[in-house]
Amino acid sequence: MYDFIVVGGGGSGLAAAARGVELGLSVLVLEKQLQLGGTTGIAVGSYTTSGSALQRKAGIEDSVEDHAEDAGKFPPLDIEAKNNAAYRHQFLSHAAETLEWLTGMGLVFHGPSPEPPNRVPRMHNVVPGAQAYILTLQSKILAASGTILCETSVKRLLKEDGRIVGVKAERGGKTETFRSRLGVILAAGDYAAAPDLIAEFKGDSFSEIEGINPNACGDGHRLAREAGSPLVNMEITYGPELRFIPPDKTDWVDTLGRIGWVRNLMGKITPLVPESVMHAMIKKKLVTWQHPEDKLFPEGAVLINQEGERFCNELETPDRETRVACQTDKIAYILLDQGLIEKFSEWPHFISTAPEIAYAYVEDYLRLRPDVAAEAGTLEALARKRDIPYEGLKKTVLGYNRIQSEDGSDPFGRPIGGRPLEGDRWVL
Repeated sequence: MYDFIVVGGGGSGLAAAARGVELGLSVLVLEKQLQLGGTTGIAVGSYTTSGSALQRKAGIEDSVEDHAEDAGKFPPLDIEAKNNAAYRHQFLSHAAETLEWLTGMGLVFHGPSPEPPNRVPRMHNVVPGAQAYILTLQSKILAASGTILCETSVKRLLKEDGRIVGVKAERGGKTETFRSRLGVILAAGDYAAAPDLIAEFKGDSFSEIEGINPNACGDGHRLAREAGSPLVNMEITYGPELRFIPPDKTDWVDTLGRIGWVRNLMGKITPLVPESVMHAMIKKKLVTWQHPEDKLFPEGAVLINQEGERFCNELETPDRETRVACQTDKIAYILLDQGLIEKFSEWPHFISTAPEIAYAYVEDYLRLRPDVAAEAGTLEALARKRDIPYEGLKKTVLGYNRIQSEDGSDPFGRPIGGRPLEGDRWVL
């Protein structure tokens, strides 16, 4: 018997468990994967708050009220209309306190950094990366005799007299029952990798889009619904959006960050690291996880698939994203000609950005992500680098140029009148 059980060993689940052991409660964390981390474990590690010690040190005046107002500028108006203002204010009013709580465990943050449309810098980035959250919280839980079980999949919530009193879970091929005095915290992540739930709440056209975390299968939502809880606002999601494929190799900074004494040392020297070095490190992370800027496409970039063919109106979203998910291996390429390469090689035209921290241009991707970006002097040579049929790519470019220069209509509805794709330098 435990005081409470946490389903999910990601950032939020471990934070709940860490707070529980702080209060002297007996806590059990159940994680279905081999390792802890969840989506937090593969994230960058940014934390946005108002009223932090780092803000005050930087001379930044801020308030929860301003933060709540700015938060309403991020989502589209139709989604913002469904916001719970009281809950948002309550949530943000504890953000600075929680950051100090994390700092008190030894975590170190760099910042604050700008994050438009926030009116003042509010983004704090944990050093060296998001894995620091997981390892620090895990250590705190285990040091206080909390229990963590991985490879344990919760299958059902136990309900007695209208209360949730435990869970049934599968572990090592056997079904086990775990009971709790105070209840069960569901911290099992989102449902970005659950095609059935996506189709149910977003529509069939979105169901082919894969989530960043392949293990985010909506487990908590399913458990809650089976226990009788309604699911609300399930149609509200972040995205879909285009993302560069993740690198095959783990970044060396992340690898070192998993070693306790190295992580602590990196935290201590962070205030001494020159801003230029810190920004270079952030840029390397930036080209790993960020999305391409939408303004690439109005400027003339096109999307092609593995067959070298266009397949959508590049200016229409989310139709653009849902069509990418229907291509071979769910992969597409952004084609840039010489003019676009030159334009997106300097401010204010960049491929991706963490605003006012780091801007990644064409050359950055060619240098830091050769697995993603390829360059050649001719279309034929470029096609060879990505095993794309040259004749298909050539036909696509000639067809696109003809449509842009003549009266006619784009087969995918893209407005005509743009400049042709041409030159002696090409990038995919």
